[in-house]
Amino acid sequence: MKKYLLLGLSLILSATLWAQERTVTGTVTDAETGEAVPGANVVEKGTTNGTITDFNGQYKLAVGDGATLVFSFVGYASSEAVVGSRGVIDAALDLDVQSLSEVVVVGYGTQDKKEITSSVASISSEDFNRGTVNDPVQLLQGKVAGLNITKAGGDPNGGFNIRLRGISTVGANASPLVVIDGVIGGSLSTVDPNDIASIDILKDGSAAAIYGTRGSSGVILVTTKTGSKGKMQVDYNGSYAVESIYNTIDFMTADEYREVAGAQDFGSDTDWMDEVTQLGQAQVHNLSLSGGTGQTSYRISMNYRDTEGIGVGTGFSQLNGRVNITQRALNDRAKITVGVSSTTKEANYGFAESFRYAVVANPTMPVNIAANGGGLTAQGGYAQRDIFDFFNPVAIAEQNVNEGVDHRILASVKAEYDFSDLVDGLSASVFYSRQEENDLRGEYYSKTSKFRGAGRNGFARKSNERRTNQLFESTVNYNKDVSDLNIALLGGYSYQEFFTEGSGMEGGDFLTDAFGYNNMGAALDFANGLGNLWSYANSYKLIGFFGRLNLNYDNTYFLSASARYEGSSRFGINNRWGIFPAVSAGVNITNLVEIPTVNSLKLRGSFGRTGNIPGQSYLSLQRYGPQGNFFYNGEYVPSFGPVSNPNPDLSWETKDEIDVGIDFTLLDNKLSGTVDWYTRTTTDMILSVNVPVPPNLFGQTWVNIGEFANSGLEIALNYQAIVTNDFTWSTGVNFSTFKTEVVSLTSGDLSFGEGGVLYRANMGAPGQNDTELVRVKEGEELGQLWGPVQIGVDEDGTPRFADLSGDGSYCNCDDDRTVLGSGLPDATFGFNNSFTYKNFDLNVFIRGAVGHDLLNSYRGFYENTESTTVGNYNVVKTKYYDPSVKKASVNSVHVESADYVKIDNATIGYNFPMQSGSAVRKLRLFASVQNPFVLTNYSGVDPEVRYEDRNDSDNGGRPGDADTLSPGIERRSTYFTTRTFTLGLNLGF
Repeated sequence: MKKYLLLGLSLILSATLWAQERTVTGTVTDAETGEAVPGANVVEKGTTNGTITDFNGQYKLAVGDGATLVFSFVGYASSEAVVGSRGVIDAALDLDVQSLSEVVVVGYGTQDKKEITSSVASISSEDFNRGTVNDPVQLLQGKVAGLNITKAGGDPNGGFNIRLRGISTVGANASPLVVIDGVIGGSLSTVDPNDIASIDILKDGSAAAIYGTRGSSGVILVTTKTGSKGKMQVDYNGSYAVESIYNTIDFMTADEYREVAGAQDFGSDTDWMDEVTQLGQAQVHNLSLSGGTGQTSYRISMNYRDTEGIGVGTGFSQLNGRVNITQRALNDRAKITVGVSSTTKEANYGFAESFRYAVVANPTMPVNIAANGGGLTAQGGYAQRDIFDFFNPVAIAEQNVNEGVDHRILASVKAEYDFSDLVDGLSASVFYSRQEENDLRGEYYSKTSKFRGAGRNGFARKSNERRTNQLFESTVNYNKDVSDLNIALLGGYSYQEFFTEGSGMEGGDFLTDAFGYNNMGAALDFANGLGNLWSYANSYKLIGFFGRLNLNYDNTYFLSASARYEGSSRFGINNRWGIFPAVSAGVNITNLVEIPTVNSLKLRGSFGRTGNIPGQSYLSLQRYGPQGNFFYNGEYVPSFGPVSNPNPDLSWETKDEIDVGIDFTLLDNKLSGTVDWYTRTTTDMILSVNVPVPPNLFGQTWVNIGEFANSGLEIALNYQAIVTNDFTWSTGVNFSTFKTEVVSLTSGDLSFGEGGVLYRANMGAPGQNDTELVRVKEGEELGQLWGPVQIGVDEDGTPRFADLSGDGSYCNCDDDRTVLGSGLPDATFGFNNSFTYKNFDLNVFIRGAVGHDLLNSYRGFYENTESTTVGNYNVVKTKYYDPSVKKASVNSVHVESADYVKIDNATIGYNFPMQSGSAVRKLRLFASVQNPFVLTNYSGVDPEVRYEDRNDSDNGGRPGDADTLSPGIERRSTYFTTRTFTLGLNLGF
């Protein structure tokens, strides 16, 4: 395919007709002062042919006949001039001090940036992260102060953890609400990163309050690309990437392992890491057509992604299509916008456990054997050992299947009408959207598989889930100027309905592996009463009434007030409705006081109340469910029992937030920035607490309980450092801090923890099932890693712990345990640098976090020479390895500082100059590297912040469960980190 693409490109370029050129010169000045504007861009419209003015504001440019020049510079409004027969063209640029043309998307509309009185960040496609980006949230990673996006390891199918301004909820949705082209709760998997025009983040409570019960964790507004009137444009973006392992856990080689007393030597020398990994590859192709004629504009795109991860049996292929059409009618008073997208993803999820067991597999053990012997058993040709918690890692990856298919469809239509012929400034709109998501999952463990299929003679699991999201909204807008006062009013109604249904089955005992999970009827378990079946369905509704008032007096004083009255069927019958108000104000100081070197300075402050709804439906009801079977009258009869207690008073979480901010531009608009300080309080958190039985029928009840307090500082700066004819350098940095305090875990007679203290996060097997790793305590910060302090090693190799209580001995109890570190960072930051030299461009983005610790569970289990460790597993050998330690017992030495600074992405590109009249509008080649370098002292897989504890087979939890109260733990099933090199092409016609 690449051969034909290059051939076609060569033919296109060779067939291009170059128009006759002429040379134009001139000077670009400031329209107000008449001073020269050095570094201004002068570009031939519709091409990449351009130059930059020198220190005297002068330029010289060769252009084609019929050309139009576009003059622009940061802080000025752009200007255009038709060349015609002229050889000299001067341009005077008007200052655009407050970026009046910059529009920011907010809830249910847009605002000029100068009028924003809340904390809102806007990122355009030009500022997105580059390289191989498969998830839209990667575009923002590290770009916005206070928005933390993390993913530990390089799993191509792994999701990202998104936290805005820290952790403000436990039992509800901790990730920001996503709105895609007006679709509230839209799935980011319906959008390809290439189709996104901009992303706006509503950070504070006053900006998010318009979304009521779903705004507490912030709001991410995604705007997709649309077409515009004019000649049809065709764009192709393609890239190919290779991926390799960047970091793993250090462990002993076969020779090192043989020297350890008690090690069992099977005579081989196996690099298990090499056996379960491969060179990852990815290709991305995006083709789009856009344009418009008359009253219609359109954009159509197709996106294809094919990725093979570094883990054997991991990867995905995805096809996405999107159509955006805008139709105007009735003398441009009516506008109808239609958007449709469809995504199909076929994924091989593989097994992260193959990485886990590759770390601890005996390096002297062979991968394959033909028959039992020498302490090894042959299962399906793979060598296995009959010991606790061990499986051949290659057999895990190669014998078994773990895959799925996802289908996504999102369709929306919006009709707008301008009634200003009847009432000046009046307009209205109606909006409808429907999102369909279908997930199919299938697993099969072969008849000879020891991993999960042991004793089952083949084991299969198949499930499917369908989710729908229907939204209807209507809004009315009124905009009126009264002397120097602009009044903007918004009123609206929202109705949204969600429905989820699913089913699944699992069973074993197959005649042959050929049946797989698609022939569940062939599993003899079902005929013998041993199979398992389940199905479910649930729904809920949200109804809201909302309004907003914006005032702008003389472009100097700004006020915004909003409220949403909303009800949800997920709440108890007594508390289904709530009101969420917000107010914010700002003043443009530079319109009142002239300050040297200050171009603009706006002070703003805000207050907003938002909510959060439960993550499940029917939690407030008395419910009954299956409770197993009992044998009666010669047959098995299903039994049922309570699975929840009623709570008619269950209500939303409430978050009150105050934000104070400054927006400014300095030094002739070269330096711009934003500073925010915020404090927020979350009350009535939605949590499940233990209750006595009787009088209750079930042992847990969902209630509103507890209180969190958050505060932090956010700074974002951008600076045009160097601007010359041939070279430019712009740089930007963002920095944020946050602190989360557990104010309360109680409410009346109910408590989420005994005595205001709660212990979480079991260490797990082998040997440490009763060891909890995290403490949550009233009046103290969230994220406390908890345990004993090692002060030495006894003669028998047992770690010696400090007597913290001072009673003369270590008691192996909480009196002799303490806070070992914090799983949450003190600060996070991003640092971006963009350079251009003639037609070359270079972008380097650096990201980091400081102040957080990680508990390295690999070290806690295997960095010792205990007889059971050495007899069964390899020994982890990091820089902290102490051969005198002969007992596995997690403690202070296994909690490490995980501060890091990493080059997230570095991209270099070359833009080929296109002459006027060329069939090719743009041609750019680029190369990028992601994760080329990480500076950290952490010895584990990945120093990324773990904002929650992902439960899995490490600690007996169900896959996918997450505990927000237990940050800071690196579990053994972490997918290894990767480094990616990408070559790409951007081509436009």
